[in-house]
Amino acid sequence: MSTVWVVDDDESIRWVLERAFGREGLAPRVFADARSCLAALAGGAPRVLVCDIRMPGMSGLQLLAEFRRRASATPVIVMTAYSDLDSAVSALQGGAFEYLPKPFDVATAVQLVRRALEQRAGEGGDEDSFELRPGLLGRSPAMQDVFRAIGRLAQSSATVLITGESGTGKELVARALHEHSPRAHGEFVAVNAAAIPRELLESELFGHERGAFTGAVQSRQGRFEQARGGTLFLDEIGDMPPEMQTRLLRVLSDGQYYRVGGHQPMKAEARVIAATHQALEERVRQGLFREDLFHRLNVIRLRVPSLRERADDVPLLARHFLKRSAQELGGEAKRLAPAALRALAAYPWPGNVRELENLCRWLTLMVPSRVVELRDLPEAIREPGSGAGQGVPGGAAVDASFGVPPEPSARAAMPQAASSAAQGAVPYGVSQPAGSGVAGRVAPGAEQATAPVRAAAAGIEAGVDDDLAPVRPHFGRIEPAPGWRQLLAAEVAARLASQSAAGESTMLMDRLTRDFEATVIATALRHTRGRRVEAAQRLGIGRNTITRKIGELGLDEPERDD
Repeated sequence: MSTVWVVDDDESIRWVLERAFGREGLAPRVFADARSCLAALAGGAPRVLVCDIRMPGMSGLQLLAEFRRRASATPVIVMTAYSDLDSAVSALQGGAFEYLPKPFDVATAVQLVRRALEQRAGEGGDEDSFELRPGLLGRSPAMQDVFRAIGRLAQSSATVLITGESGTGKELVARALHEHSPRAHGEFVAVNAAAIPRELLESELFGHERGAFTGAVQSRQGRFEQARGGTLFLDEIGDMPPEMQTRLLRVLSDGQYYRVGGHQPMKAEARVIAATHQALEERVRQGLFREDLFHRLNVIRLRVPSLRERADDVPLLARHFLKRSAQELGGEAKRLAPAALRALAAYPWPGNVRELENLCRWLTLMVPSRVVELRDLPEAIREPGSGAGQGVPGGAAVDASFGVPPEPSARAAMPQAASSAAQGAVPYGVSQPAGSGVAGRVAPGAEQATAPVRAAAAGIEAGVDDDLAPVRPHFGRIEPAPGWRQLLAAEVAARLASQSAAGESTMLMDRLTRDFEATVIATALRHTRGRRVEAAQRLGIGRNTITRKIGELGLDEPERDD
């Protein structure tokens, strides 16, 4: 007859499992602590061990390690009420057969035991405990699948493709794969393929030799070199330019690359983890992504579920973020009233976990009482069907990061505000007074065609004084508005039409490029209140570069150091 041992300091859990396993003919034996279980091990090992992780005295992880040393053939199923990544990964990498979060269905526990009896195999590992990746919490089955996948994939060097919507925590998953792997001693280097200009991306990834191009005054390591022995995380891989896709494919195929301007092959010794929120299969069909590169990256795919797919995790995440926000921002941690919790669980969360985290920061600062009631939540969450979720009604729209104006891409999706236009960035198609130093005046024949651009500019530029504006969160996707490319296309068409009407040829690409750079840099400077070093860091460029661009584009203004 099969023998199953149950170790848990909770008497009710022991009672339930003893009777459930007994009805199934599994001959259970129960223990209140790990020490008594180990003492019984001297008389022979059970066929399956089911134990709690968090117990007084010796923990379940320590008991698991002892079983791996003294009875390695016994499958171990671990239970815990602490549904976090630390528990899941530590248990799986410690050699657990499976991970069972509390509360669990008794039938599920019985099914796991029967599976363990069939396989009678444990997974090798060690008993190390790992640091929790903030935000990777969850009791939902979808997140438990993610935790299990991390536990199993971390020991491998196989390429992983992480998919999921924006804000779901794809980079957190990538970091967890790195930190729980044998490469944890190496660097975790993250590169956003969509945020780096295509002409700089090759040098960013592979480095360059001195004199390889204008401005290359010294040799520079690339990200592949920096991640040697560690992990290279390529975020937004779907936006990588075609020419770089070809180079990346060669690296993944051959394991070698060359610096820009270099002649000596260099060995790629970094594990590559890629992520995207796009459907790469569709981009392959559209000819925007190489099919052979897709198959190289798609060795193992790990999908991170959206928050609306794991609504049961919203209360757990909200409490976690409120506690962490209180620690970071100072003050007492807020508590959510039952009605507020129900509203949070019912909200669709288009911005996913990132949006929930921003809300918790805002609640920590803005709600005066210790308990957050339903009335304290934004209207978009209190009444999800009211249509308020597309922006903050009335007044100025300010991002949930407390007083910092949202990025231009986020503002483009917001309703127009009634306040005066902010000074600084110049959207496409907006005329500027003479001497402004910013290229962007529209030819007389283009006024009608640029009307949509002007309308968008009003929504983008209707800013507020940062010190006086009411602080309100914007709950929506912090992504480029879907229509900005169409607006740009309309502007380009208008300028081309004005050229044809006037019978003249101009340097249109140069003028639009100047407009773009002026818009981005001026907006970044306004975002950092004139601090150039911080603006350069946020944009991913050097201080010398931003200083030169400010001079070239006529954006000179005193630099602030405060």
